[in-house]
Amino acid sequence: MIRRAIDLQVGEKGIVSDFESEDLPIKLLEMGCLPGSELEIKLLTPFNGPLVMRIADSDVAIRKDLASKILLEIQ
Repeated sequence: MIRRAIDLQVGEKGIVSDFESEDLPIKLLEMGCLPGSELEIKLLTPFNGPLVMRIADSDVAIRKDLASKILLEIQ
């Protein structure tokens, strides 16, 4: 099943399968957010703040609009 990173709850994991847009920040790709990488949601902040995800042994905070462009395969 394919879902967006923004749709996951804290503790849920998925494998990055694709991106909805090609204009992702290069820094995100450099940090390991590549197809085939495991992604876990660590924290959802209130008031439309960023979310924190663990990818490639690093915790990364990203905007929710950017997280909506990351497509995940859920096992």
